[in-house]
Amino acid sequence: MEKMELPPRPKLFDFHGVSMTNYFTDNWDNVQNFQARPDDILIATYPKAGTTWVSYILDLLYFGQTAPERERPIFEKVLFPELLIPLYPPGVEVLDNLTTSPRLIKTHLPVQLLPKSFWEQNCRIVYVARNAKDNAVSYFHFDRMNQTQPEPGDWNNFLQRVMDGKMVFGSWYDHVTGWWEKKQTHSKILYLFYEDMVEDTGRELDRLCSFLGLSPSAEKKERVRRGAQFDTMKKNSMANYSTLPIMDFKISPFMRKGKVGDWKNHFTVAQSEQFDEDYKKKMKNTTLQFRTVV
Repeated sequence: MEKMELPPRPKLFDFHGVSMTNYFTDNWDNVQNFQARPDDILIATYPKAGTTWVSYILDLLYFGQTAPERERPIFEKVLFPELLIPLYPPGVEVLDNLTTSPRLIKTHLPVQLLPKSFWEQNCRIVYVARNAKDNAVSYFHFDRMNQTQPEPGDWNNFLQRVMDGKMVFGSWYDHVTGWWEKKQTHSKILYLFYEDMVEDTGRELDRLCSFLGLSPSAEKKERVRRGAQFDTMKKNSMANYSTLPIMDFKISPFMRKGKVGDWKNHFTVAQSEQFDEDYKKKMKNTTLQFRTVV
């Protein structure tokens, strides 16, 4: 597919205390006024933490893989309200016109920037978190191949930016802990861990179904579990983003490895030690815990 002619890569700027680019702030008033519906299901994540994985699982659970559904890529079915990129209608607009029920919606917004109608309508929210080291590696490769993201620079500088929170959608630390704190007082948030999903997809699928009040047959559950295996999705053009021209697959695929612990192939010993020390400081006031291996 030929590459889309895009403006130069965007620059980061501070937006309500969070690093952002214009692709997520240009339509801000409409985003904040977005009207959620009570049966909406929101998938909330920090970028590169399993957003597409959970989107695809929910799509399979609710809408199955009947034609014509099979012929539409996941990014057309599960949309970001906050996204506004060239050649595509605004996410908010597409969602407003969706007639499917439930609407499956995804967001990378930190908890404090979420449109308030999601809380007012008491929507169910599935949050997925991934350990900081693997998340950083995945984000690095994503920024390399995605023309609508800021230039990543080299790995060392990128890692420093991760520690400084100078990433699109802000600090990983603030994001995962902000949603974790909210979950303690809000019963409609299911907090999933990427590492748990890798370790036992079936078990996490059961938790998801129970949270959503779904009771699929064992056969359907197995079909969903199989369809949502990383290698199956990576080959599936409806799930792997290969039809989206802003992404340059010659640099890196959108779905790269999907492993836990791939950070060991990127971090030097010194980088890992420095990162761990910084991590301890930033995470000392939370009960949230991650695994970097499974």
